Amino acid sequence: MSNDKVIVVTGASRGIGKGLATYLARAGASVVCAARTVENATGEFPGTIHQTVDAIRAEGGTATAIRCDIGSADDITALVRETVNAYGRLDVLVNNAMTPTHAPLAEATVDMWDDSMRVNVRSLYLFTEAVTPVMKANGGGSIINISSGAAAHEVSALMPPGYVIYSVAKAALERFSSAAAPELRPLGININALRPGAVRTEHTAQEFGPDFDWTDWSMPEDVGPPVAYLAEQINTDFTGQVLDVSGFGKTWGT
Repeated sequence: MSNDKVIVVTGASRGIGKGLATYLARAGASVVCAARTVENATGEFPGTIHQTVDAIRAEGGTATAIRCDIGSADDITALVRETVNAYGRLDVLVNNAMTPTHAPLAEATVDMWDDSMRVNVRSLYLFTEAVTPVMKANGGGSIINISSGAAAHEVSALMPPGYVIYSVAKAALERFSSAAAPELRPLGININALRPGAVRTEHTAQEFGPDFDWTDWSMPEDVGPPVAYLAEQINTDFTGQVLDVSGFGKTWGT
């Protein structure tokens, strides 16, 4: 990946987002780490965007932490503005932050539904609206939406019943990506969705427990190569695609 890109990664305080931010910084990008978590609170998973940035800088990379609630239009506008103020441009957006709503229909509430759509779906529109003029002015850009196998809702040991709301949100993410592509392509902006496969994160480790067999699971930074590949897809015909990284293995894109 060329090393002159400015990349925003949401949900960068932990999990896949932290792994992607670290990988992309090592590849030479200037990375803006965005998330709501600026300090650890009781009951939360460990990790903050400031800790991610500190780790990147300790390795000689370039990174900045900007707090952002992706459910807030004002926060998203401010994130884009502060990124441009800091680096003069914004080339790539990685929409990784999400809320993994887990509740059987009999226990789900309309508030759960609304919160999932606000965070997982509405934010896609708000971010695209915010970054489009900036990317257009720079001659193009790349939007990478992190999806999930849940979008296909193939019930398995890894996706048991009870993820209807989350599955609908991820399916919407993929359809948004493919539907927006023809409108963004004339502006030089590519938009694609990526299913990262089974990834061991703080959340999945808690969900499946310490005795779970993690064989064949990836680590967050293993998602880096395909994201780096998609980050290069600026003003190309590779757009509107839904890619499944698990079909290519950990070294896909290298």
